[in-house]
Amino acid sequence: MDQLLTWPGREVWLVDSGPPAVYYLVDRAAGGVLINAPRFSRDTYEDLRRHAEPRFLFLPSRLGVCDLKAWREVGLRVLVSAQEEGVDDADLRIGAEHKLTRTIDFLALPGRTRGTCALRLKNLPGALFVGPALACGDSGWPELIPNPDDYSYESRFIGVVGLKGQTFESLFTDTFVLGRSHFGPAAQNALRAHIESLLAYDPPPVSRTPG
Repeated sequence: MDQLLTWPGREVWLVDSGPPAVYYLVDRAAGGVLINAPRFSRDTYEDLRRHAEPRFLFLPSRLGVCDLKAWREVGLRVLVSAQEEGVDDADLRIGAEHKLTRTIDFLALPGRTRGTCALRLKNLPGALFVGPALACGDSGWPELIPNPDDYSYESRFIGVVGLKGQTFESLFTDTFVLGRSHFGPAAQNALRAHIESLLAYDPPPVSRTPG
C-alpha cells in the first residue's frame, strides 16, 4: 500500500492500481473505507487493519465489484448507488440524501454506468472519489473520456460539468498510474480547465445524405 495523502484526522492510501484502482480512506469519524473492492485475502485485510479497522466498502460503480461476499463476511458494509445495476451483495443503497459522516457524502455522476456515484470529502481541503466518471488523460489529470460501452455519455458530461461548482484539492478516479497520474493539490483548477475546453469545442456539422 502506498500513502497518497495525509491530512489532520484523514489519510488516503492506494491499495491496488487495478484497474479499477482501489483506495483506502482512513477517517477519524468514519473509520476505514475501501473505495472499490480488491481481491480478498487475509494479508490484504490485515494490512488495512494496521491503519484503521475496515468498516465500509464503497462502490462508485459495478465496475469495482470483487469478492463482496468475502469482504462482507469480515464485517464491511457494502455501499452502492440505489440506481446501480449488477450489484447483488449491498448493505445500503445510497442516494444524495445519505451521509457517511457529517463531512462525507455522495454525488450522483451517472453515465459510465447507470448508477455511477462519487464519494465527497466536503471539509477543506476537500477531495472527490469519482470512480469511472473520469479517467487519467494524456495530461495525467482526470478527464472526461468517452467509452464505447458508456451507459450515457451525455449524462456523464452533464454530471462532470456540475463538478465545476464543487470545491476540492484532490480528485481520484478508477484509473491510477504511479508516477503518471495527478490527483492534487491543483485538481479543481485542472478539471475546470478541462471542462472549459469541452464546452468551447465546436463540433463539425453533421453531413447528411440527401434522401
